[in-house]
Amino acid sequence: MDIAVFGFDPTVEALENSLREAAEQGFPSFWMPQIFGMDALTAIAVAAKNVPNIKVGTSVIPTYPRHPMVLAQQALTTQSVIGGRLQLGIGLSHQPVVEGMWGISFDKPVRHMSDYLSILTPLLQDRRVSFSGESLTGRGEITPPPADAPPVLVAALGPQMLRLAGRVADGTITWMTGPETIRSLTAPTINTAAQEAGRPAPQVLMGLPVCVTDDVDAARERADRDYAIYGQLPSYRAMLDREGAATPADVAIIGDASEVAGRITALADCGVTTFAASAFGNPDELAATREVMISLL
Repeated sequence: MDIAVFGFDPTVEALENSLREAAEQGFPSFWMPQIFGMDALTAIAVAAKNVPNIKVGTSVIPTYPRHPMVLAQQALTTQSVIGGRLQLGIGLSHQPVVEGMWGISFDKPVRHMSDYLSILTPLLQDRRVSFSGESLTGRGEITPPPADAPPVLVAALGPQMLRLAGRVADGTITWMTGPETIRSLTAPTINTAAQEAGRPAPQVLMGLPVCVTDDVDAARERADRDYAIYGQLPSYRAMLDREGAATPADVAIIGDASEVAGRITALADCGVTTFAASAFGNPDELAATREVMISLL
């Protein structure tokens, strides 16, 4: 199981510094979200160009506001700029965002993702597509700079999306999903679907907040405050409920160095192929958390 960094840098300069530090420390990959700050692919193209020897992934780019032809152009351009180190993570986002903020219907999200991948995949691989689906149409060719198609990982939480990811994508990305859910649902579902489709074993990237601390109660309070939204969004709430977790703090990895290291190491037995740690806490806790992560490389 690989150990990776999950970062939330606010500027391109900060991202470049984080990438350089992670690469020098030996981390194989660095993952950044696409929320309401920087555009992930633009930032990666600028920052990662100057930092070799580390893969950089998006976790994740929402599909609804970007037609797959546009995303294919963006991704292949970034892939060309950074020399083939991109990992393209995509996902639906959430109904309150898609409908409430963007005014786009969230009806039949699995169908949407299936149509999306039916357009995106051939464009990444062959630069051309001819597909007319229920929710999306894609016809034509693109001519971005030469680059290999990046692996595509789908943020899949429920069984239908996991089966789709296993059949047609290169893996999945989870967030706020606990180890028992990965063991009993995520890993077996996506692996079985990939095997039945004759595809290679998929990546299972698991992201969670991590804090090495000697004040567990304070760290739990901070986790519940900082990550409160993930206890409210329906898809994450369903994963927390499945895990038997009342709040995000119940799935965050919090404790002393030995406990945190042991809990992360045990994730390999759940089917996780990459664990991406999102460190949180005060400066001393952040430093202690990074030290443990480095020790697990």
